Amino acid sequence: MSEGFRHIIRISGVDIDGSSKLAYGLSKIRGVGINFAKAAVNAAGLSQDVRVGILTDDDVQKLQSIITHPEKYKIPNYLYNRRRDVESGSDMHLQGSELELRTKLDLDFMKEIRSWRGIRHALGLKVRGQRTRTSGRSNRAVGVKKKAIIAKAGVGAGEKK
Repeated sequence: MSEGFRHIIRISGVDIDGSSKLAYGLSKIRGVGINFAKAAVNAAGLSQDVRVGILTDDDVQKLQSIITHPEKYKIPNYLYNRRRDVESGSDMHLQGSELELRTKLDLDFMKEIRSWRGIRHALGLKVRGQRTRTSGRSNRAVGVKKKAIIAKAGVGAGEKK
């Protein structure tokens, strides 16, 4: 490892391991998938095989700018994580806490308008058509209910031997 190697790099509020490859390191940021990360690396003019710890401060700032404003760097909009937004109608790419907040607001909106997905979310059931008869039984009783413990013990309290 060279003397300019850094073990931890901070990009978009996330600490990234310096020994990981560039595209995979960027995909650790919430909202940045592997395909978007590869497109960002290509837009920055860097190699995907470069390790994150070797990046200069200018490279880090350029990657940060590409992730926050991908439309300026001609990243295709099919890689964005929020296309045709309900409120604005535009294509956006959200990351970090923005993405978490927007997802929560979307779920609250679905619950408020009482859509099918909103009702399923509110009830804690599966949303995307999965079966629920046998799977997804976390924190619930499974199978047949047991009879009273006294009956299982054998001799009742009032019976003679």
